[in-house]
Amino acid sequence: MLLIRNLAFYLVFYAGSVVVTGACLLALPFSRDWFRRFVHMWSGMHRWAVIHVLGCELVIEGEPLEEPALYAIKHESFFEAIDTTQLLRVPAVFAKQELFSIWGWGHAGRAYGLVPVARDAGAKALMAMIREARAMVKDGRPLVIFPEGTRIPHGERPPLQAGFAGLYKMLGLQVVPVAIDAGPLYQRRLKRRGRITYRFGEPIPPGLPRAEVEERVLDAINALNT
Repeated sequence: MLLIRNLAFYLVFYAGSVVVTGACLLALPFSRDWFRRFVHMWSGMHRWAVIHVLGCELVIEGEPLEEPALYAIKHESFFEAIDTTQLLRVPAVFAKQELFSIWGWGHAGRAYGLVPVARDAGAKALMAMIREARAMVKDGRPLVIFPEGTRIPHGERPPLQAGFAGLYKMLGLQVVPVAIDAGPLYQRRLKRRGRITYRFGEPIPPGLPRAEVEERVLDAINALNT
């Protein structure tokens, strides 16, 4: 049954992705709103397949804030990266610069409102990134960052990437840490059924010292590492 569920999931998700991605690219030159709707449709199709084809239960503990904030999300698998637009309303996600060089994907990501992060860029590029993020906030969009910088195996607790504290300080937003335990189920090849839990932590106010905010975020995003 495990193999059958996985084959069915890949068939539904990838076949559907071809259709929806094609619709996204066709809509982009004519309507930004319809383009975003198709992106959300793609993410929603993925969540539907995880629940109804793979047989996973999705539990969400807590909820996002009404006002814009910086959401720091644990990163264990591709599940939460794809599911972000279902978890939050039109999120602006910080993504590594290399992704934007992928043909098609980079243009679509910029059109949706992803914010490129050039890790080794100078002060000029950093300020441009901050201005772009502030424009997203002004538009009422939540900001999302995966502060570990890459996917981390479930149960591991590496230090946060140095860039997180800089963004926290310069944006002046409260941070909402989000824990997730998708890693043991949503593996790269064979995905297993079970329960995936999101847990929204208590908002962390702006203006804290670097060591304190990093410790609080690190504790909160690893709250499901049991």
